[in-house]
Amino acid sequence: MTSNTVIELDKVNFGYTYDLAIRNVSFSVQAGDFLGIIGPNGGGKTTLLRLILGMLHPVQGKVLLLGDSPLRTRHNAGYVPQETNVNKEFPIIVHDVVMTGLTTSKGFWRPFTKQQHRQADAILDKLGLLPFRKRKIAELSGGQRQKVLLSRALVSNPSILFLDEPTASVDATGEDEIYQHLLDINNTGTTIVLVTHNIGIMSKYIKSVACVNKHLHYHPDGKLDEQSVTDTFGCTVDIIAHGLPHRVFQSHHNCKDCHD
Repeated sequence: MTSNTVIELDKVNFGYTYDLAIRNVSFSVQAGDFLGIIGPNGGGKTTLLRLILGMLHPVQGKVLLLGDSPLRTRHNAGYVPQETNVNKEFPIIVHDVVMTGLTTSKGFWRPFTKQQHRQADAILDKLGLLPFRKRKIAELSGGQRQKVLLSRALVSNPSILFLDEPTASVDATGEDEIYQHLLDINNTGTTIVLVTHNIGIMSKYIKSVACVNKHLHYHPDGKLDEQSVTDTFGCTVDIIAHGLPHRVFQSHHNCKDCHD
């Protein structure tokens, strides 16, 4: 592992039962990368993310995050879960959701400082959410809720950011806006690891790609050929280009696992 490596997996296996969900995965991610993780439903994308964050533990192999066990280093990482995991009816306002991203640094029993409150407002302002700081989370659109979760992940100034399908419940306009924010964050030096089903929009922003379907095929240059994606998804795909690289699936009538 080099000093520039922020994620390293070595011969990692993981399974919930006798069937392995992740098989013999080895790869590393360098600081400043923008990694896109793609694959079919049930292929292990979210499982891989949780292994890297130490939320799951491999049955074999080694996982390092920021040079050490994820249990010791994940406080330096930000995490944006799938929007469907959010309880939209919970009576909490936007500002307070963002403040929960600072609980690790302050401890559960100590009050937040004025500086931490200003820190949260600064992140909300950067993402265009400051006018909504006193709104209940249930009153926001899907895109606004995702930006709140992104703000919560960013408020502690993490060196690496993990996102699991961050635009799954967002319209096209909100999707572009969120991806542009991620690009801006990456351009400041923050490493980003993104699980997504949207290969088309992802290709405008990512630097490297991991294709996951139990096994992992890593493409450090971010370039995918038709065979690589076909092998991952088990479906024929078209890869075309018009201005920017753009990967598009054909219509799939016989493949139930092609879209997340």
